[in-house]
Amino acid sequence: MAKPITFVTGNAKKLEEFVAILGKNFPREIVSKKVDLPEYQGEIDDICRNKCRVAVEIIKGPVIVEDTCLCFNALKGLPGPYIKWFLEKLGPEGLYRLLEGWSDKTAEAVCTFAYSAGSKDDPILLFRGSTQGTIVSPRGPRGFGWDPCFLPNGRNATYAELDTDVKNKISHRYKAAEQLKQHFILAAENGLD
Repeated sequence: MAKPITFVTGNAKKLEEFVAILGKNFPREIVSKKVDLPEYQGEIDDICRNKCRVAVEIIKGPVIVEDTCLCFNALKGLPGPYIKWFLEKLGPEGLYRLLEGWSDKTAEAVCTFAYSAGSKDDPILLFRGSTQGTIVSPRGPRGFGWDPCFLPNGRNATYAELDTDVKNKISHRYKAAEQLKQHFILAAENGLD
């Protein structure tokens, strides 16, 4: 039997969403562990690979790490992978105010999962999902990051206002997790896990 995969996160909401999205038929056991990984700078894929390498060194087994970006088109993709720090300093209201001088309020929410089978020589696989939307004045509960100010295209409700089940079927995290899930289902069906 394959070893459990450790999802490295200290964010209970991310873990909750991830497990809900994977569902009951995911072929591997997922456990979680809070590990303070370095916050790397750079491009999305490089950040994810670096975080995954460090997680493998610490966990010494199969790991998944996640990186989430919120990219404002008017700001050429910023705050992007630095959204955690922007949100911490400005809150959802400040994120909205960042775009006051711009007519373009569109944004892309991006989630990337990086997976390693647990050895430093194993390849790191990336699974990315994105959702297009608009940055709006915050609406809805303030329980999860920048959800109150992200209005996904085709919706009248921000991520924060959406029912969790609905959000978990359209979000950037869902799209990335669904790719990861399909990878593991296919591997299990072919006896490769």
